[in-house]
Amino acid sequence: MSPTRASTAVDAWPRRVLASVNDDDVFTAHLDTWGPLPSLPGPAVIDEIEASGLLGRGGAGFPAGRKMGSVAAGANRRPVVVANGAEGEPASGKDVLLLSRAPHLVLDGIQLAARAVGADEAHLAVHRGSSAVAVIRSAVARRRDAVPIRVHEIPSRYVASEETALVQYVNGGDARPTFTPPRPFEQGVARRPTLVNNVETLAHVGAIARRGAHWFREVGDHDEPGTLLVSISAEGISRRVAEVPTGTTIGAVAERAGVSRAGVGAVLVGGYFGSWLPAAYAWQLPLTHRAMRSAGAALGAGVVAVLPPTSCGLVETARVMSYLAAHNAGQCGPCVNGLPAIADALRRLASGGWDERWWPALERWLAVVPGRGACRHPDGAVRFASTALSVFAEDVAAHRSGRPCAAVASGAGWLPAPRPSEGWR
Repeated sequence: MSPTRASTAVDAWPRRVLASVNDDDVFTAHLDTWGPLPSLPGPAVIDEIEASGLLGRGGAGFPAGRKMGSVAAGANRRPVVVANGAEGEPASGKDVLLLSRAPHLVLDGIQLAARAVGADEAHLAVHRGSSAVAVIRSAVARRRDAVPIRVHEIPSRYVASEETALVQYVNGGDARPTFTPPRPFEQGVARRPTLVNNVETLAHVGAIARRGAHWFREVGDHDEPGTLLVSISAEGISRRVAEVPTGTTIGAVAERAGVSRAGVGAVLVGGYFGSWLPAAYAWQLPLTHRAMRSAGAALGAGVVAVLPPTSCGLVETARVMSYLAAHNAGQCGPCVNGLPAIADALRRLASGGWDERWWPALERWLAVVPGRGACRHPDGAVRFASTALSVFAEDVAAHRSGRPCAAVASGAGWLPAPRPSEGWR
């Protein structure tokens, strides 16, 4: 593992994309902080982003410059840019905060990305009803950009923010994932090559184009430099967002938010497509894709949820799995049949109404569902459930033997798991 340069003095944590301040005139505040949009030509934008080492902040962690270069080099039709600010992850709050606090930095990133790939059309997706909608619409109206940006309010569904679902929605269809190939960078909006980036990635593009790759690399992990936005939840903390250097440990982030390690048994990393990890192990784990992969986890949307000592991880997992099963797109067997079956089994296991004859079936479903869906929804849900059965093995054994914990009787839930409330358009 390469050396990490994240500061251990939390007071020294820099703010790189949340540097803009609230002001009556948001655009003026943005210009005071960042200055005008730089005039770098498209190829120079790609070169600078590649040199910076910026990885996509939407979950997969793919090199942002390489992604831009692939769209630009392989385009036989004029490309399109889609900015993903539709935060489908209930435990994440980073994108709505970024769009509310620094909308013009995101819009600058969209313009620079369009310039880099040669696009003449751009789209920005946010969830319908998001508090950022009014801010971003006002920001778009305030500007006179070379490439027009159209704002889309997509349904508040978990999988509606998946990149192929965004493309299908922009194309006039339902916000459901589509089977691939082709991927959006090959054929996306209007069958044109489409660059889909998370808004946090694009905000970094807007900053790097001004300050340079070297400035971006001054903080964070050597191989995965820069800062990232982390959404932190814990007992007494519904959700906070912090901008931290990559490579900062989960424990440092939690303690910065005022969370004590005492009594904590587990941490959920990466959100509802992420993994449960034992707290003693997670507390020292750096926030990098490399470290997460070595732990069998994923950084995902940058979620760190510290399970309160009074909560049952199995009960929380059952609640979230019911939510994920209800939010499937209804297009393939693993989601239509597999996820509801797993969710029902976990609900029975968590509630105390368990029949031991169901255990082999649960193990079989967890084994056969991954890799068979139209998108990664069933894969992420199964990883979440499987890690719970491992990390909370003692609780699982107690529940299987008919000794459910006090959290079952209380009916209290901690992780947010809203019900579906709308369709796909």
